[in-house]
Amino acid sequence: MAKFMDKLRHKAQEVKGEGKRATGRATNNPRTEREGVADKAAGQAKQAKDHLSDAAEKGKRTFRE
Repeated sequence: MAKFMDKLRHKAQEVKGEGKRATGRATNNPRTEREGVADKAAGQAKQAKDHLSDAAEKGKRTFRE
């Protein structure tokens, strides 16, 4: 099961990426905007992995019972 702090870090990475993207867009800086998009996508991918891990753990517990 994904730990709470890992989940929090992954959500923070997504939020940081969105902020960086918005900053890049506001300052007309394409590099910062691209970095923000990449950070956000990485955070979302890690969150998806967390959800999958939680579902697998729940499935294992259900199967054992």
